[in-house]
Amino acid sequence: MANVGVDSVLAKNTSLSDEQVQALLNTPVGMGQTLRDELSRKEGQASDEVLAELAKFLGIPYLKDVNVSEISGDLVRDIPIGFARRHEVLPIKEDATSVQVLLTNPLNLAVLDDLRVSFKKKMLPVMSSKSRVLDAINRVYEKSTTALKGLEGIEEEEFDLDEPIIDLLESGEDEAPVIKLVNTLLFRAVKEKASDIHIEPYERDMVVRFRIDGVLFDIFKPPKKFQNAITSRIKVMGNLNIAEKRLPQDGRIPLKLGGKDIDVRLSTVPTSFGERLVMRLQDRSNVILQLEQLGFSEDSMKLLSDDLLQRTYGIILVTGPTGSGKSTTLYACLSRINNSTMNILTVEDPVEQRVHGIGQVQVNSKIGLTFASGLRAFLRQDPDVIMVGEIRDLETAELAINASLTGHLVFSTLHANDSAGAFPRLLDMGCEPFLIATSLLGIISQRLVRVLCPICKAPHTPTDMELGSLGLNRTQVAGHSIFKAVGCDQCNGKGYQGRTLIQELLVVNDDIRSLIMKRVDGGSIKRRAAEQGMRSFRDHGVEKVLRGITTIEEVLSNSQIDL
Repeated sequence: MANVGVDSVLAKNTSLSDEQVQALLNTPVGMGQTLRDELSRKEGQASDEVLAELAKFLGIPYLKDVNVSEISGDLVRDIPIGFARRHEVLPIKEDATSVQVLLTNPLNLAVLDDLRVSFKKKMLPVMSSKSRVLDAINRVYEKSTTALKGLEGIEEEEFDLDEPIIDLLESGEDEAPVIKLVNTLLFRAVKEKASDIHIEPYERDMVVRFRIDGVLFDIFKPPKKFQNAITSRIKVMGNLNIAEKRLPQDGRIPLKLGGKDIDVRLSTVPTSFGERLVMRLQDRSNVILQLEQLGFSEDSMKLLSDDLLQRTYGIILVTGPTGSGKSTTLYACLSRINNSTMNILTVEDPVEQRVHGIGQVQVNSKIGLTFASGLRAFLRQDPDVIMVGEIRDLETAELAINASLTGHLVFSTLHANDSAGAFPRLLDMGCEPFLIATSLLGIISQRLVRVLCPICKAPHTPTDMELGSLGLNRTQVAGHSIFKAVGCDQCNGKGYQGRTLIQELLVVNDDIRSLIMKRVDGGSIKRRAAEQGMRSFRDHGVEKVLRGITTIEEVLSNSQIDL
């Protein structure tokens, strides 16, 4: 490496001034050698190696890997992000007497003095490259509460997340701090792939939480005095009446962020301590997933593709609780059979994904457009396939059954705990047993479990109690690797990335039909289906644990699964 190469490496990867670089490089290190000679002794030396040598010469540690998940957001609560970026400095660890500070210029003693005054503790510098330090700063401030300080007058740069949010509601530089806070909140939720944002007021404070991969996480606690401002801003964005605080309201916020179209469904509910807001985020730019990507078992995949989806009439139901991926499964099924020879119509509330080649109708109860009225109109549109967003009442159920019996393939969802639970649910609505038995083709029941992060998952030896809870023994797990969640930078310390299905598919055959006709309970129907080869939730969950896809805890946490 030429001498100019060392200068260039230090200038590019640190915040050392030109004068500081030259002064350091010309420092004698003994035997007539200078630091420049020492750092230039190997041709082609990597920048990390040069920086590590410099740190060694200065007597401070050098980090090649910064674990952001271990850095507490509380450390930067009183340090503006603009200050941290300008001086390329970040506190990373604190004990009773000292604070470790990550930086790129250990000669910047003025900054260390400022931090010493702020923390009232000894500063221990730790060096790393400029790109690594700036990345750590961005990620730590994203998860910290520092954005809230904008409410108290900190400069606009406090809200900069190093990625433009200008597309988000066309926000500008002169906006009020509360507007910037809400924009930052929405931006972060999209970036972290949150499905819901909860804003919850309490007696003396309020909490903002994100639901990520089905689990709620506390994000920060805005000061109680800003509750009304935050609530009003979000209600204005959703075109709601900000003066009405006594009744629940529903709205919609269309966003554009980084080229993505984000649809936000807003719901407000009055509580004792103010209005509680929940925003559900839907990325409309997401590609429709294929059935193979959802996580179906091999047996269920074969039954769906080769049998049920090839039928020309009948009903296929998807059951499960809210947020279990029912709509995603229906879209995947429609995508599989969608072609130019089919006339496919859907009535949904709301239309979550727009699919080319499919006629999609949005429910609007204010003008009388319900699932039932939409379905009734569809029968005059010469459809081959009909999808009803949800069967909620007897009228919709009877129309769906009649449509299936008159030569249409019907897809819909139903709230039931398992596949066999769909039958008593329909009976409770008032449907006749013989109509249910003759129209239903199959019921998919599903839950979502989190997928282990492939980077940090670690081998786990399960206890006898854990194995027993899954109905397994040591012999059955021999030769399989079971893993546990750990947490790393890649998964934001959660140990999981994304979710997958565990499901059961009940195909309605002659035996099942005879039980339905006799109004037999769901448990008996499920036992008969299991005797005929239906794989239960437990079977599919165990398979994914043994394949290292998810954890025992994730499978057991689905309390509705019959283990």
